[in-house]
Amino acid sequence: MSDSTPTVGSPAELAQALDATGYLADDGVAMAAFLAVRMGRPLFCEGEPGTGKTSLATALAEAFGLPLIRLQCHEGIDAAQALYDWDFPRQLLHLRTLEAASDGGLEADTVERSLYTERFLLARPLLRALTEAPCVLLVDEIDRADDEFEAFLLQVLDENAVTIPELGEVRAATPPLVVLTSNRTREVHDALKRRCLYHWLEHPDLTREVAILRRRIPGIGPDLAGQVARAVHSLREMELLKPPGVAEALDWARALRELDRDVLDAETAAATLGAVLKYREDLERVARAGLDRLLAG
Repeated sequence: MSDSTPTVGSPAELAQALDATGYLADDGVAMAAFLAVRMGRPLFCEGEPGTGKTSLATALAEAFGLPLIRLQCHEGIDAAQALYDWDFPRQLLHLRTLEAASDGGLEADTVERSLYTERFLLARPLLRALTEAPCVLLVDEIDRADDEFEAFLLQVLDENAVTIPELGEVRAATPPLVVLTSNRTREVHDALKRRCLYHWLEHPDLTREVAILRRRIPGIGPDLAGQVARAVHSLREMELLKPPGVAEALDWARALRELDRDVLDAETAAATLGAVLKYREDLERVARAGLDRLLAG
């Protein structure tokens, strides 16, 4: 590790640092993140939506005092969108300025060299991560990208360097701390997984979810936190289109606090379910099951 690499003494120490940011890591998450930091390996986090994968990257950046650079993957993303592009409008304006000032005496090679400099380079997340490291690079939802992009990303992570034809090689002085997330909408190739440390994130158990709510929602009492957590756990056991994650549990608790509620009754739950369920079919399924039954769970 270089002198600029984040350092931490133990998984417990890292868990404490994450706790200070509001992220309550269980032993498995703390161990995986600790090893990723110490070994300088990307951390591949897989799990259901809402289990805290993205939040882990945010918390690591805050805990180490590093910038967070996020690459949001999507279908059709290509290397130019992730790495760099040239600012063509500014290059064109620069060219016209040169033409106006030179009165037709331009040398083609000189003009071309002046157009392809860092001044006109638009750094995308991967290039920024290489040039601004130390930092935390979040590659979010890599399972949404296609195979070609995954292969390109694998090469960048392997070498911590890229080559820009007009400028030459750009190599990270300090490799970024990389967190990749996947909701497992498709299987990520073994080649990428082999490059990473792997951790599967589960939804928090009831005790930890109550602790998360009390840690993240100022003023929430233990009774309301417990009611929300139990209701969310019951919702996750139903066959819903979109089971609620931790983020939805936090939203529900915040909504209840905005309404100055200290307890969650059936009437209030019915009025605020939109904070935790996002599909009409899910709302109807829960209504048919009965909110009293949900809250009793």
